[in-house]
Amino acid sequence: MLRAVRWTIALTLGVVAAQALAAQDLARICTAAGKVTLGQWATYVGTGGQVDRETLRLAIVGSERHRDTTLYWFEINRGSEIWQLLVPDLGLDATDVRGLIVKLGTAPAMRADQLLPLLTARMGQTNQALEFARRCASAQTTGWETIAVPAGAVRALHARDAAGWEAWVSEDVPFGFVKVRMGDGGELVLTGRGTDARSSIVESVTGR
Repeated sequence: MLRAVRWTIALTLGVVAAQALAAQDLARICTAAGKVTLGQWATYVGTGGQVDRETLRLAIVGSERHRDTTLYWFEINRGSEIWQLLVPDLGLDATDVRGLIVKLGTAPAMRADQLLPLLTARMGQTNQALEFARRCASAQTTGWETIAVPAGAVRALHARDAAGWEAWVSEDVPFGFVKVRMGDGGELVLTGRGTDARSSIVESVTGR
């Protein structure tokens, strides 16, 4: 009987320790996902919900020096529309976005800083992966898993939040996310990644 109690206590302590370590891993990955490296990119494809048949490319395509700070051009390419935001990191607080370039369909690409208040207010609604990035720090972990996505098998930490969002995250993937499952059942899964990103906008940008 005493031996069984000892085993139960040891098992309970082991579970608690594993959960604590997983939470630390998640905090580290969330922090790493907010950092940027020039040239990093990741592509995703969506199924179901609001993201059904959507393709998404996230990339860091340029940098500018402003006083003592390096700012980066963060590109969100959804096929028919391309947004490039000038940011110090990927925390994506509205006050951190310093510039905006927009290309919609076949229209010319243009500098559109006047649209920043509208864009930042709708960021979570228009980009589901970035919306979970905002939720990352408050999510709960369920442990490490190896999941198969079009980009290959990736070992990732599975996390979910109270609203029903789930993500599989990894430090080895630019922007951190291997797979995201939204509350409406839609999913975004990783299809590719790399470190040689170039801007998807190849024409001259008006107003720049």
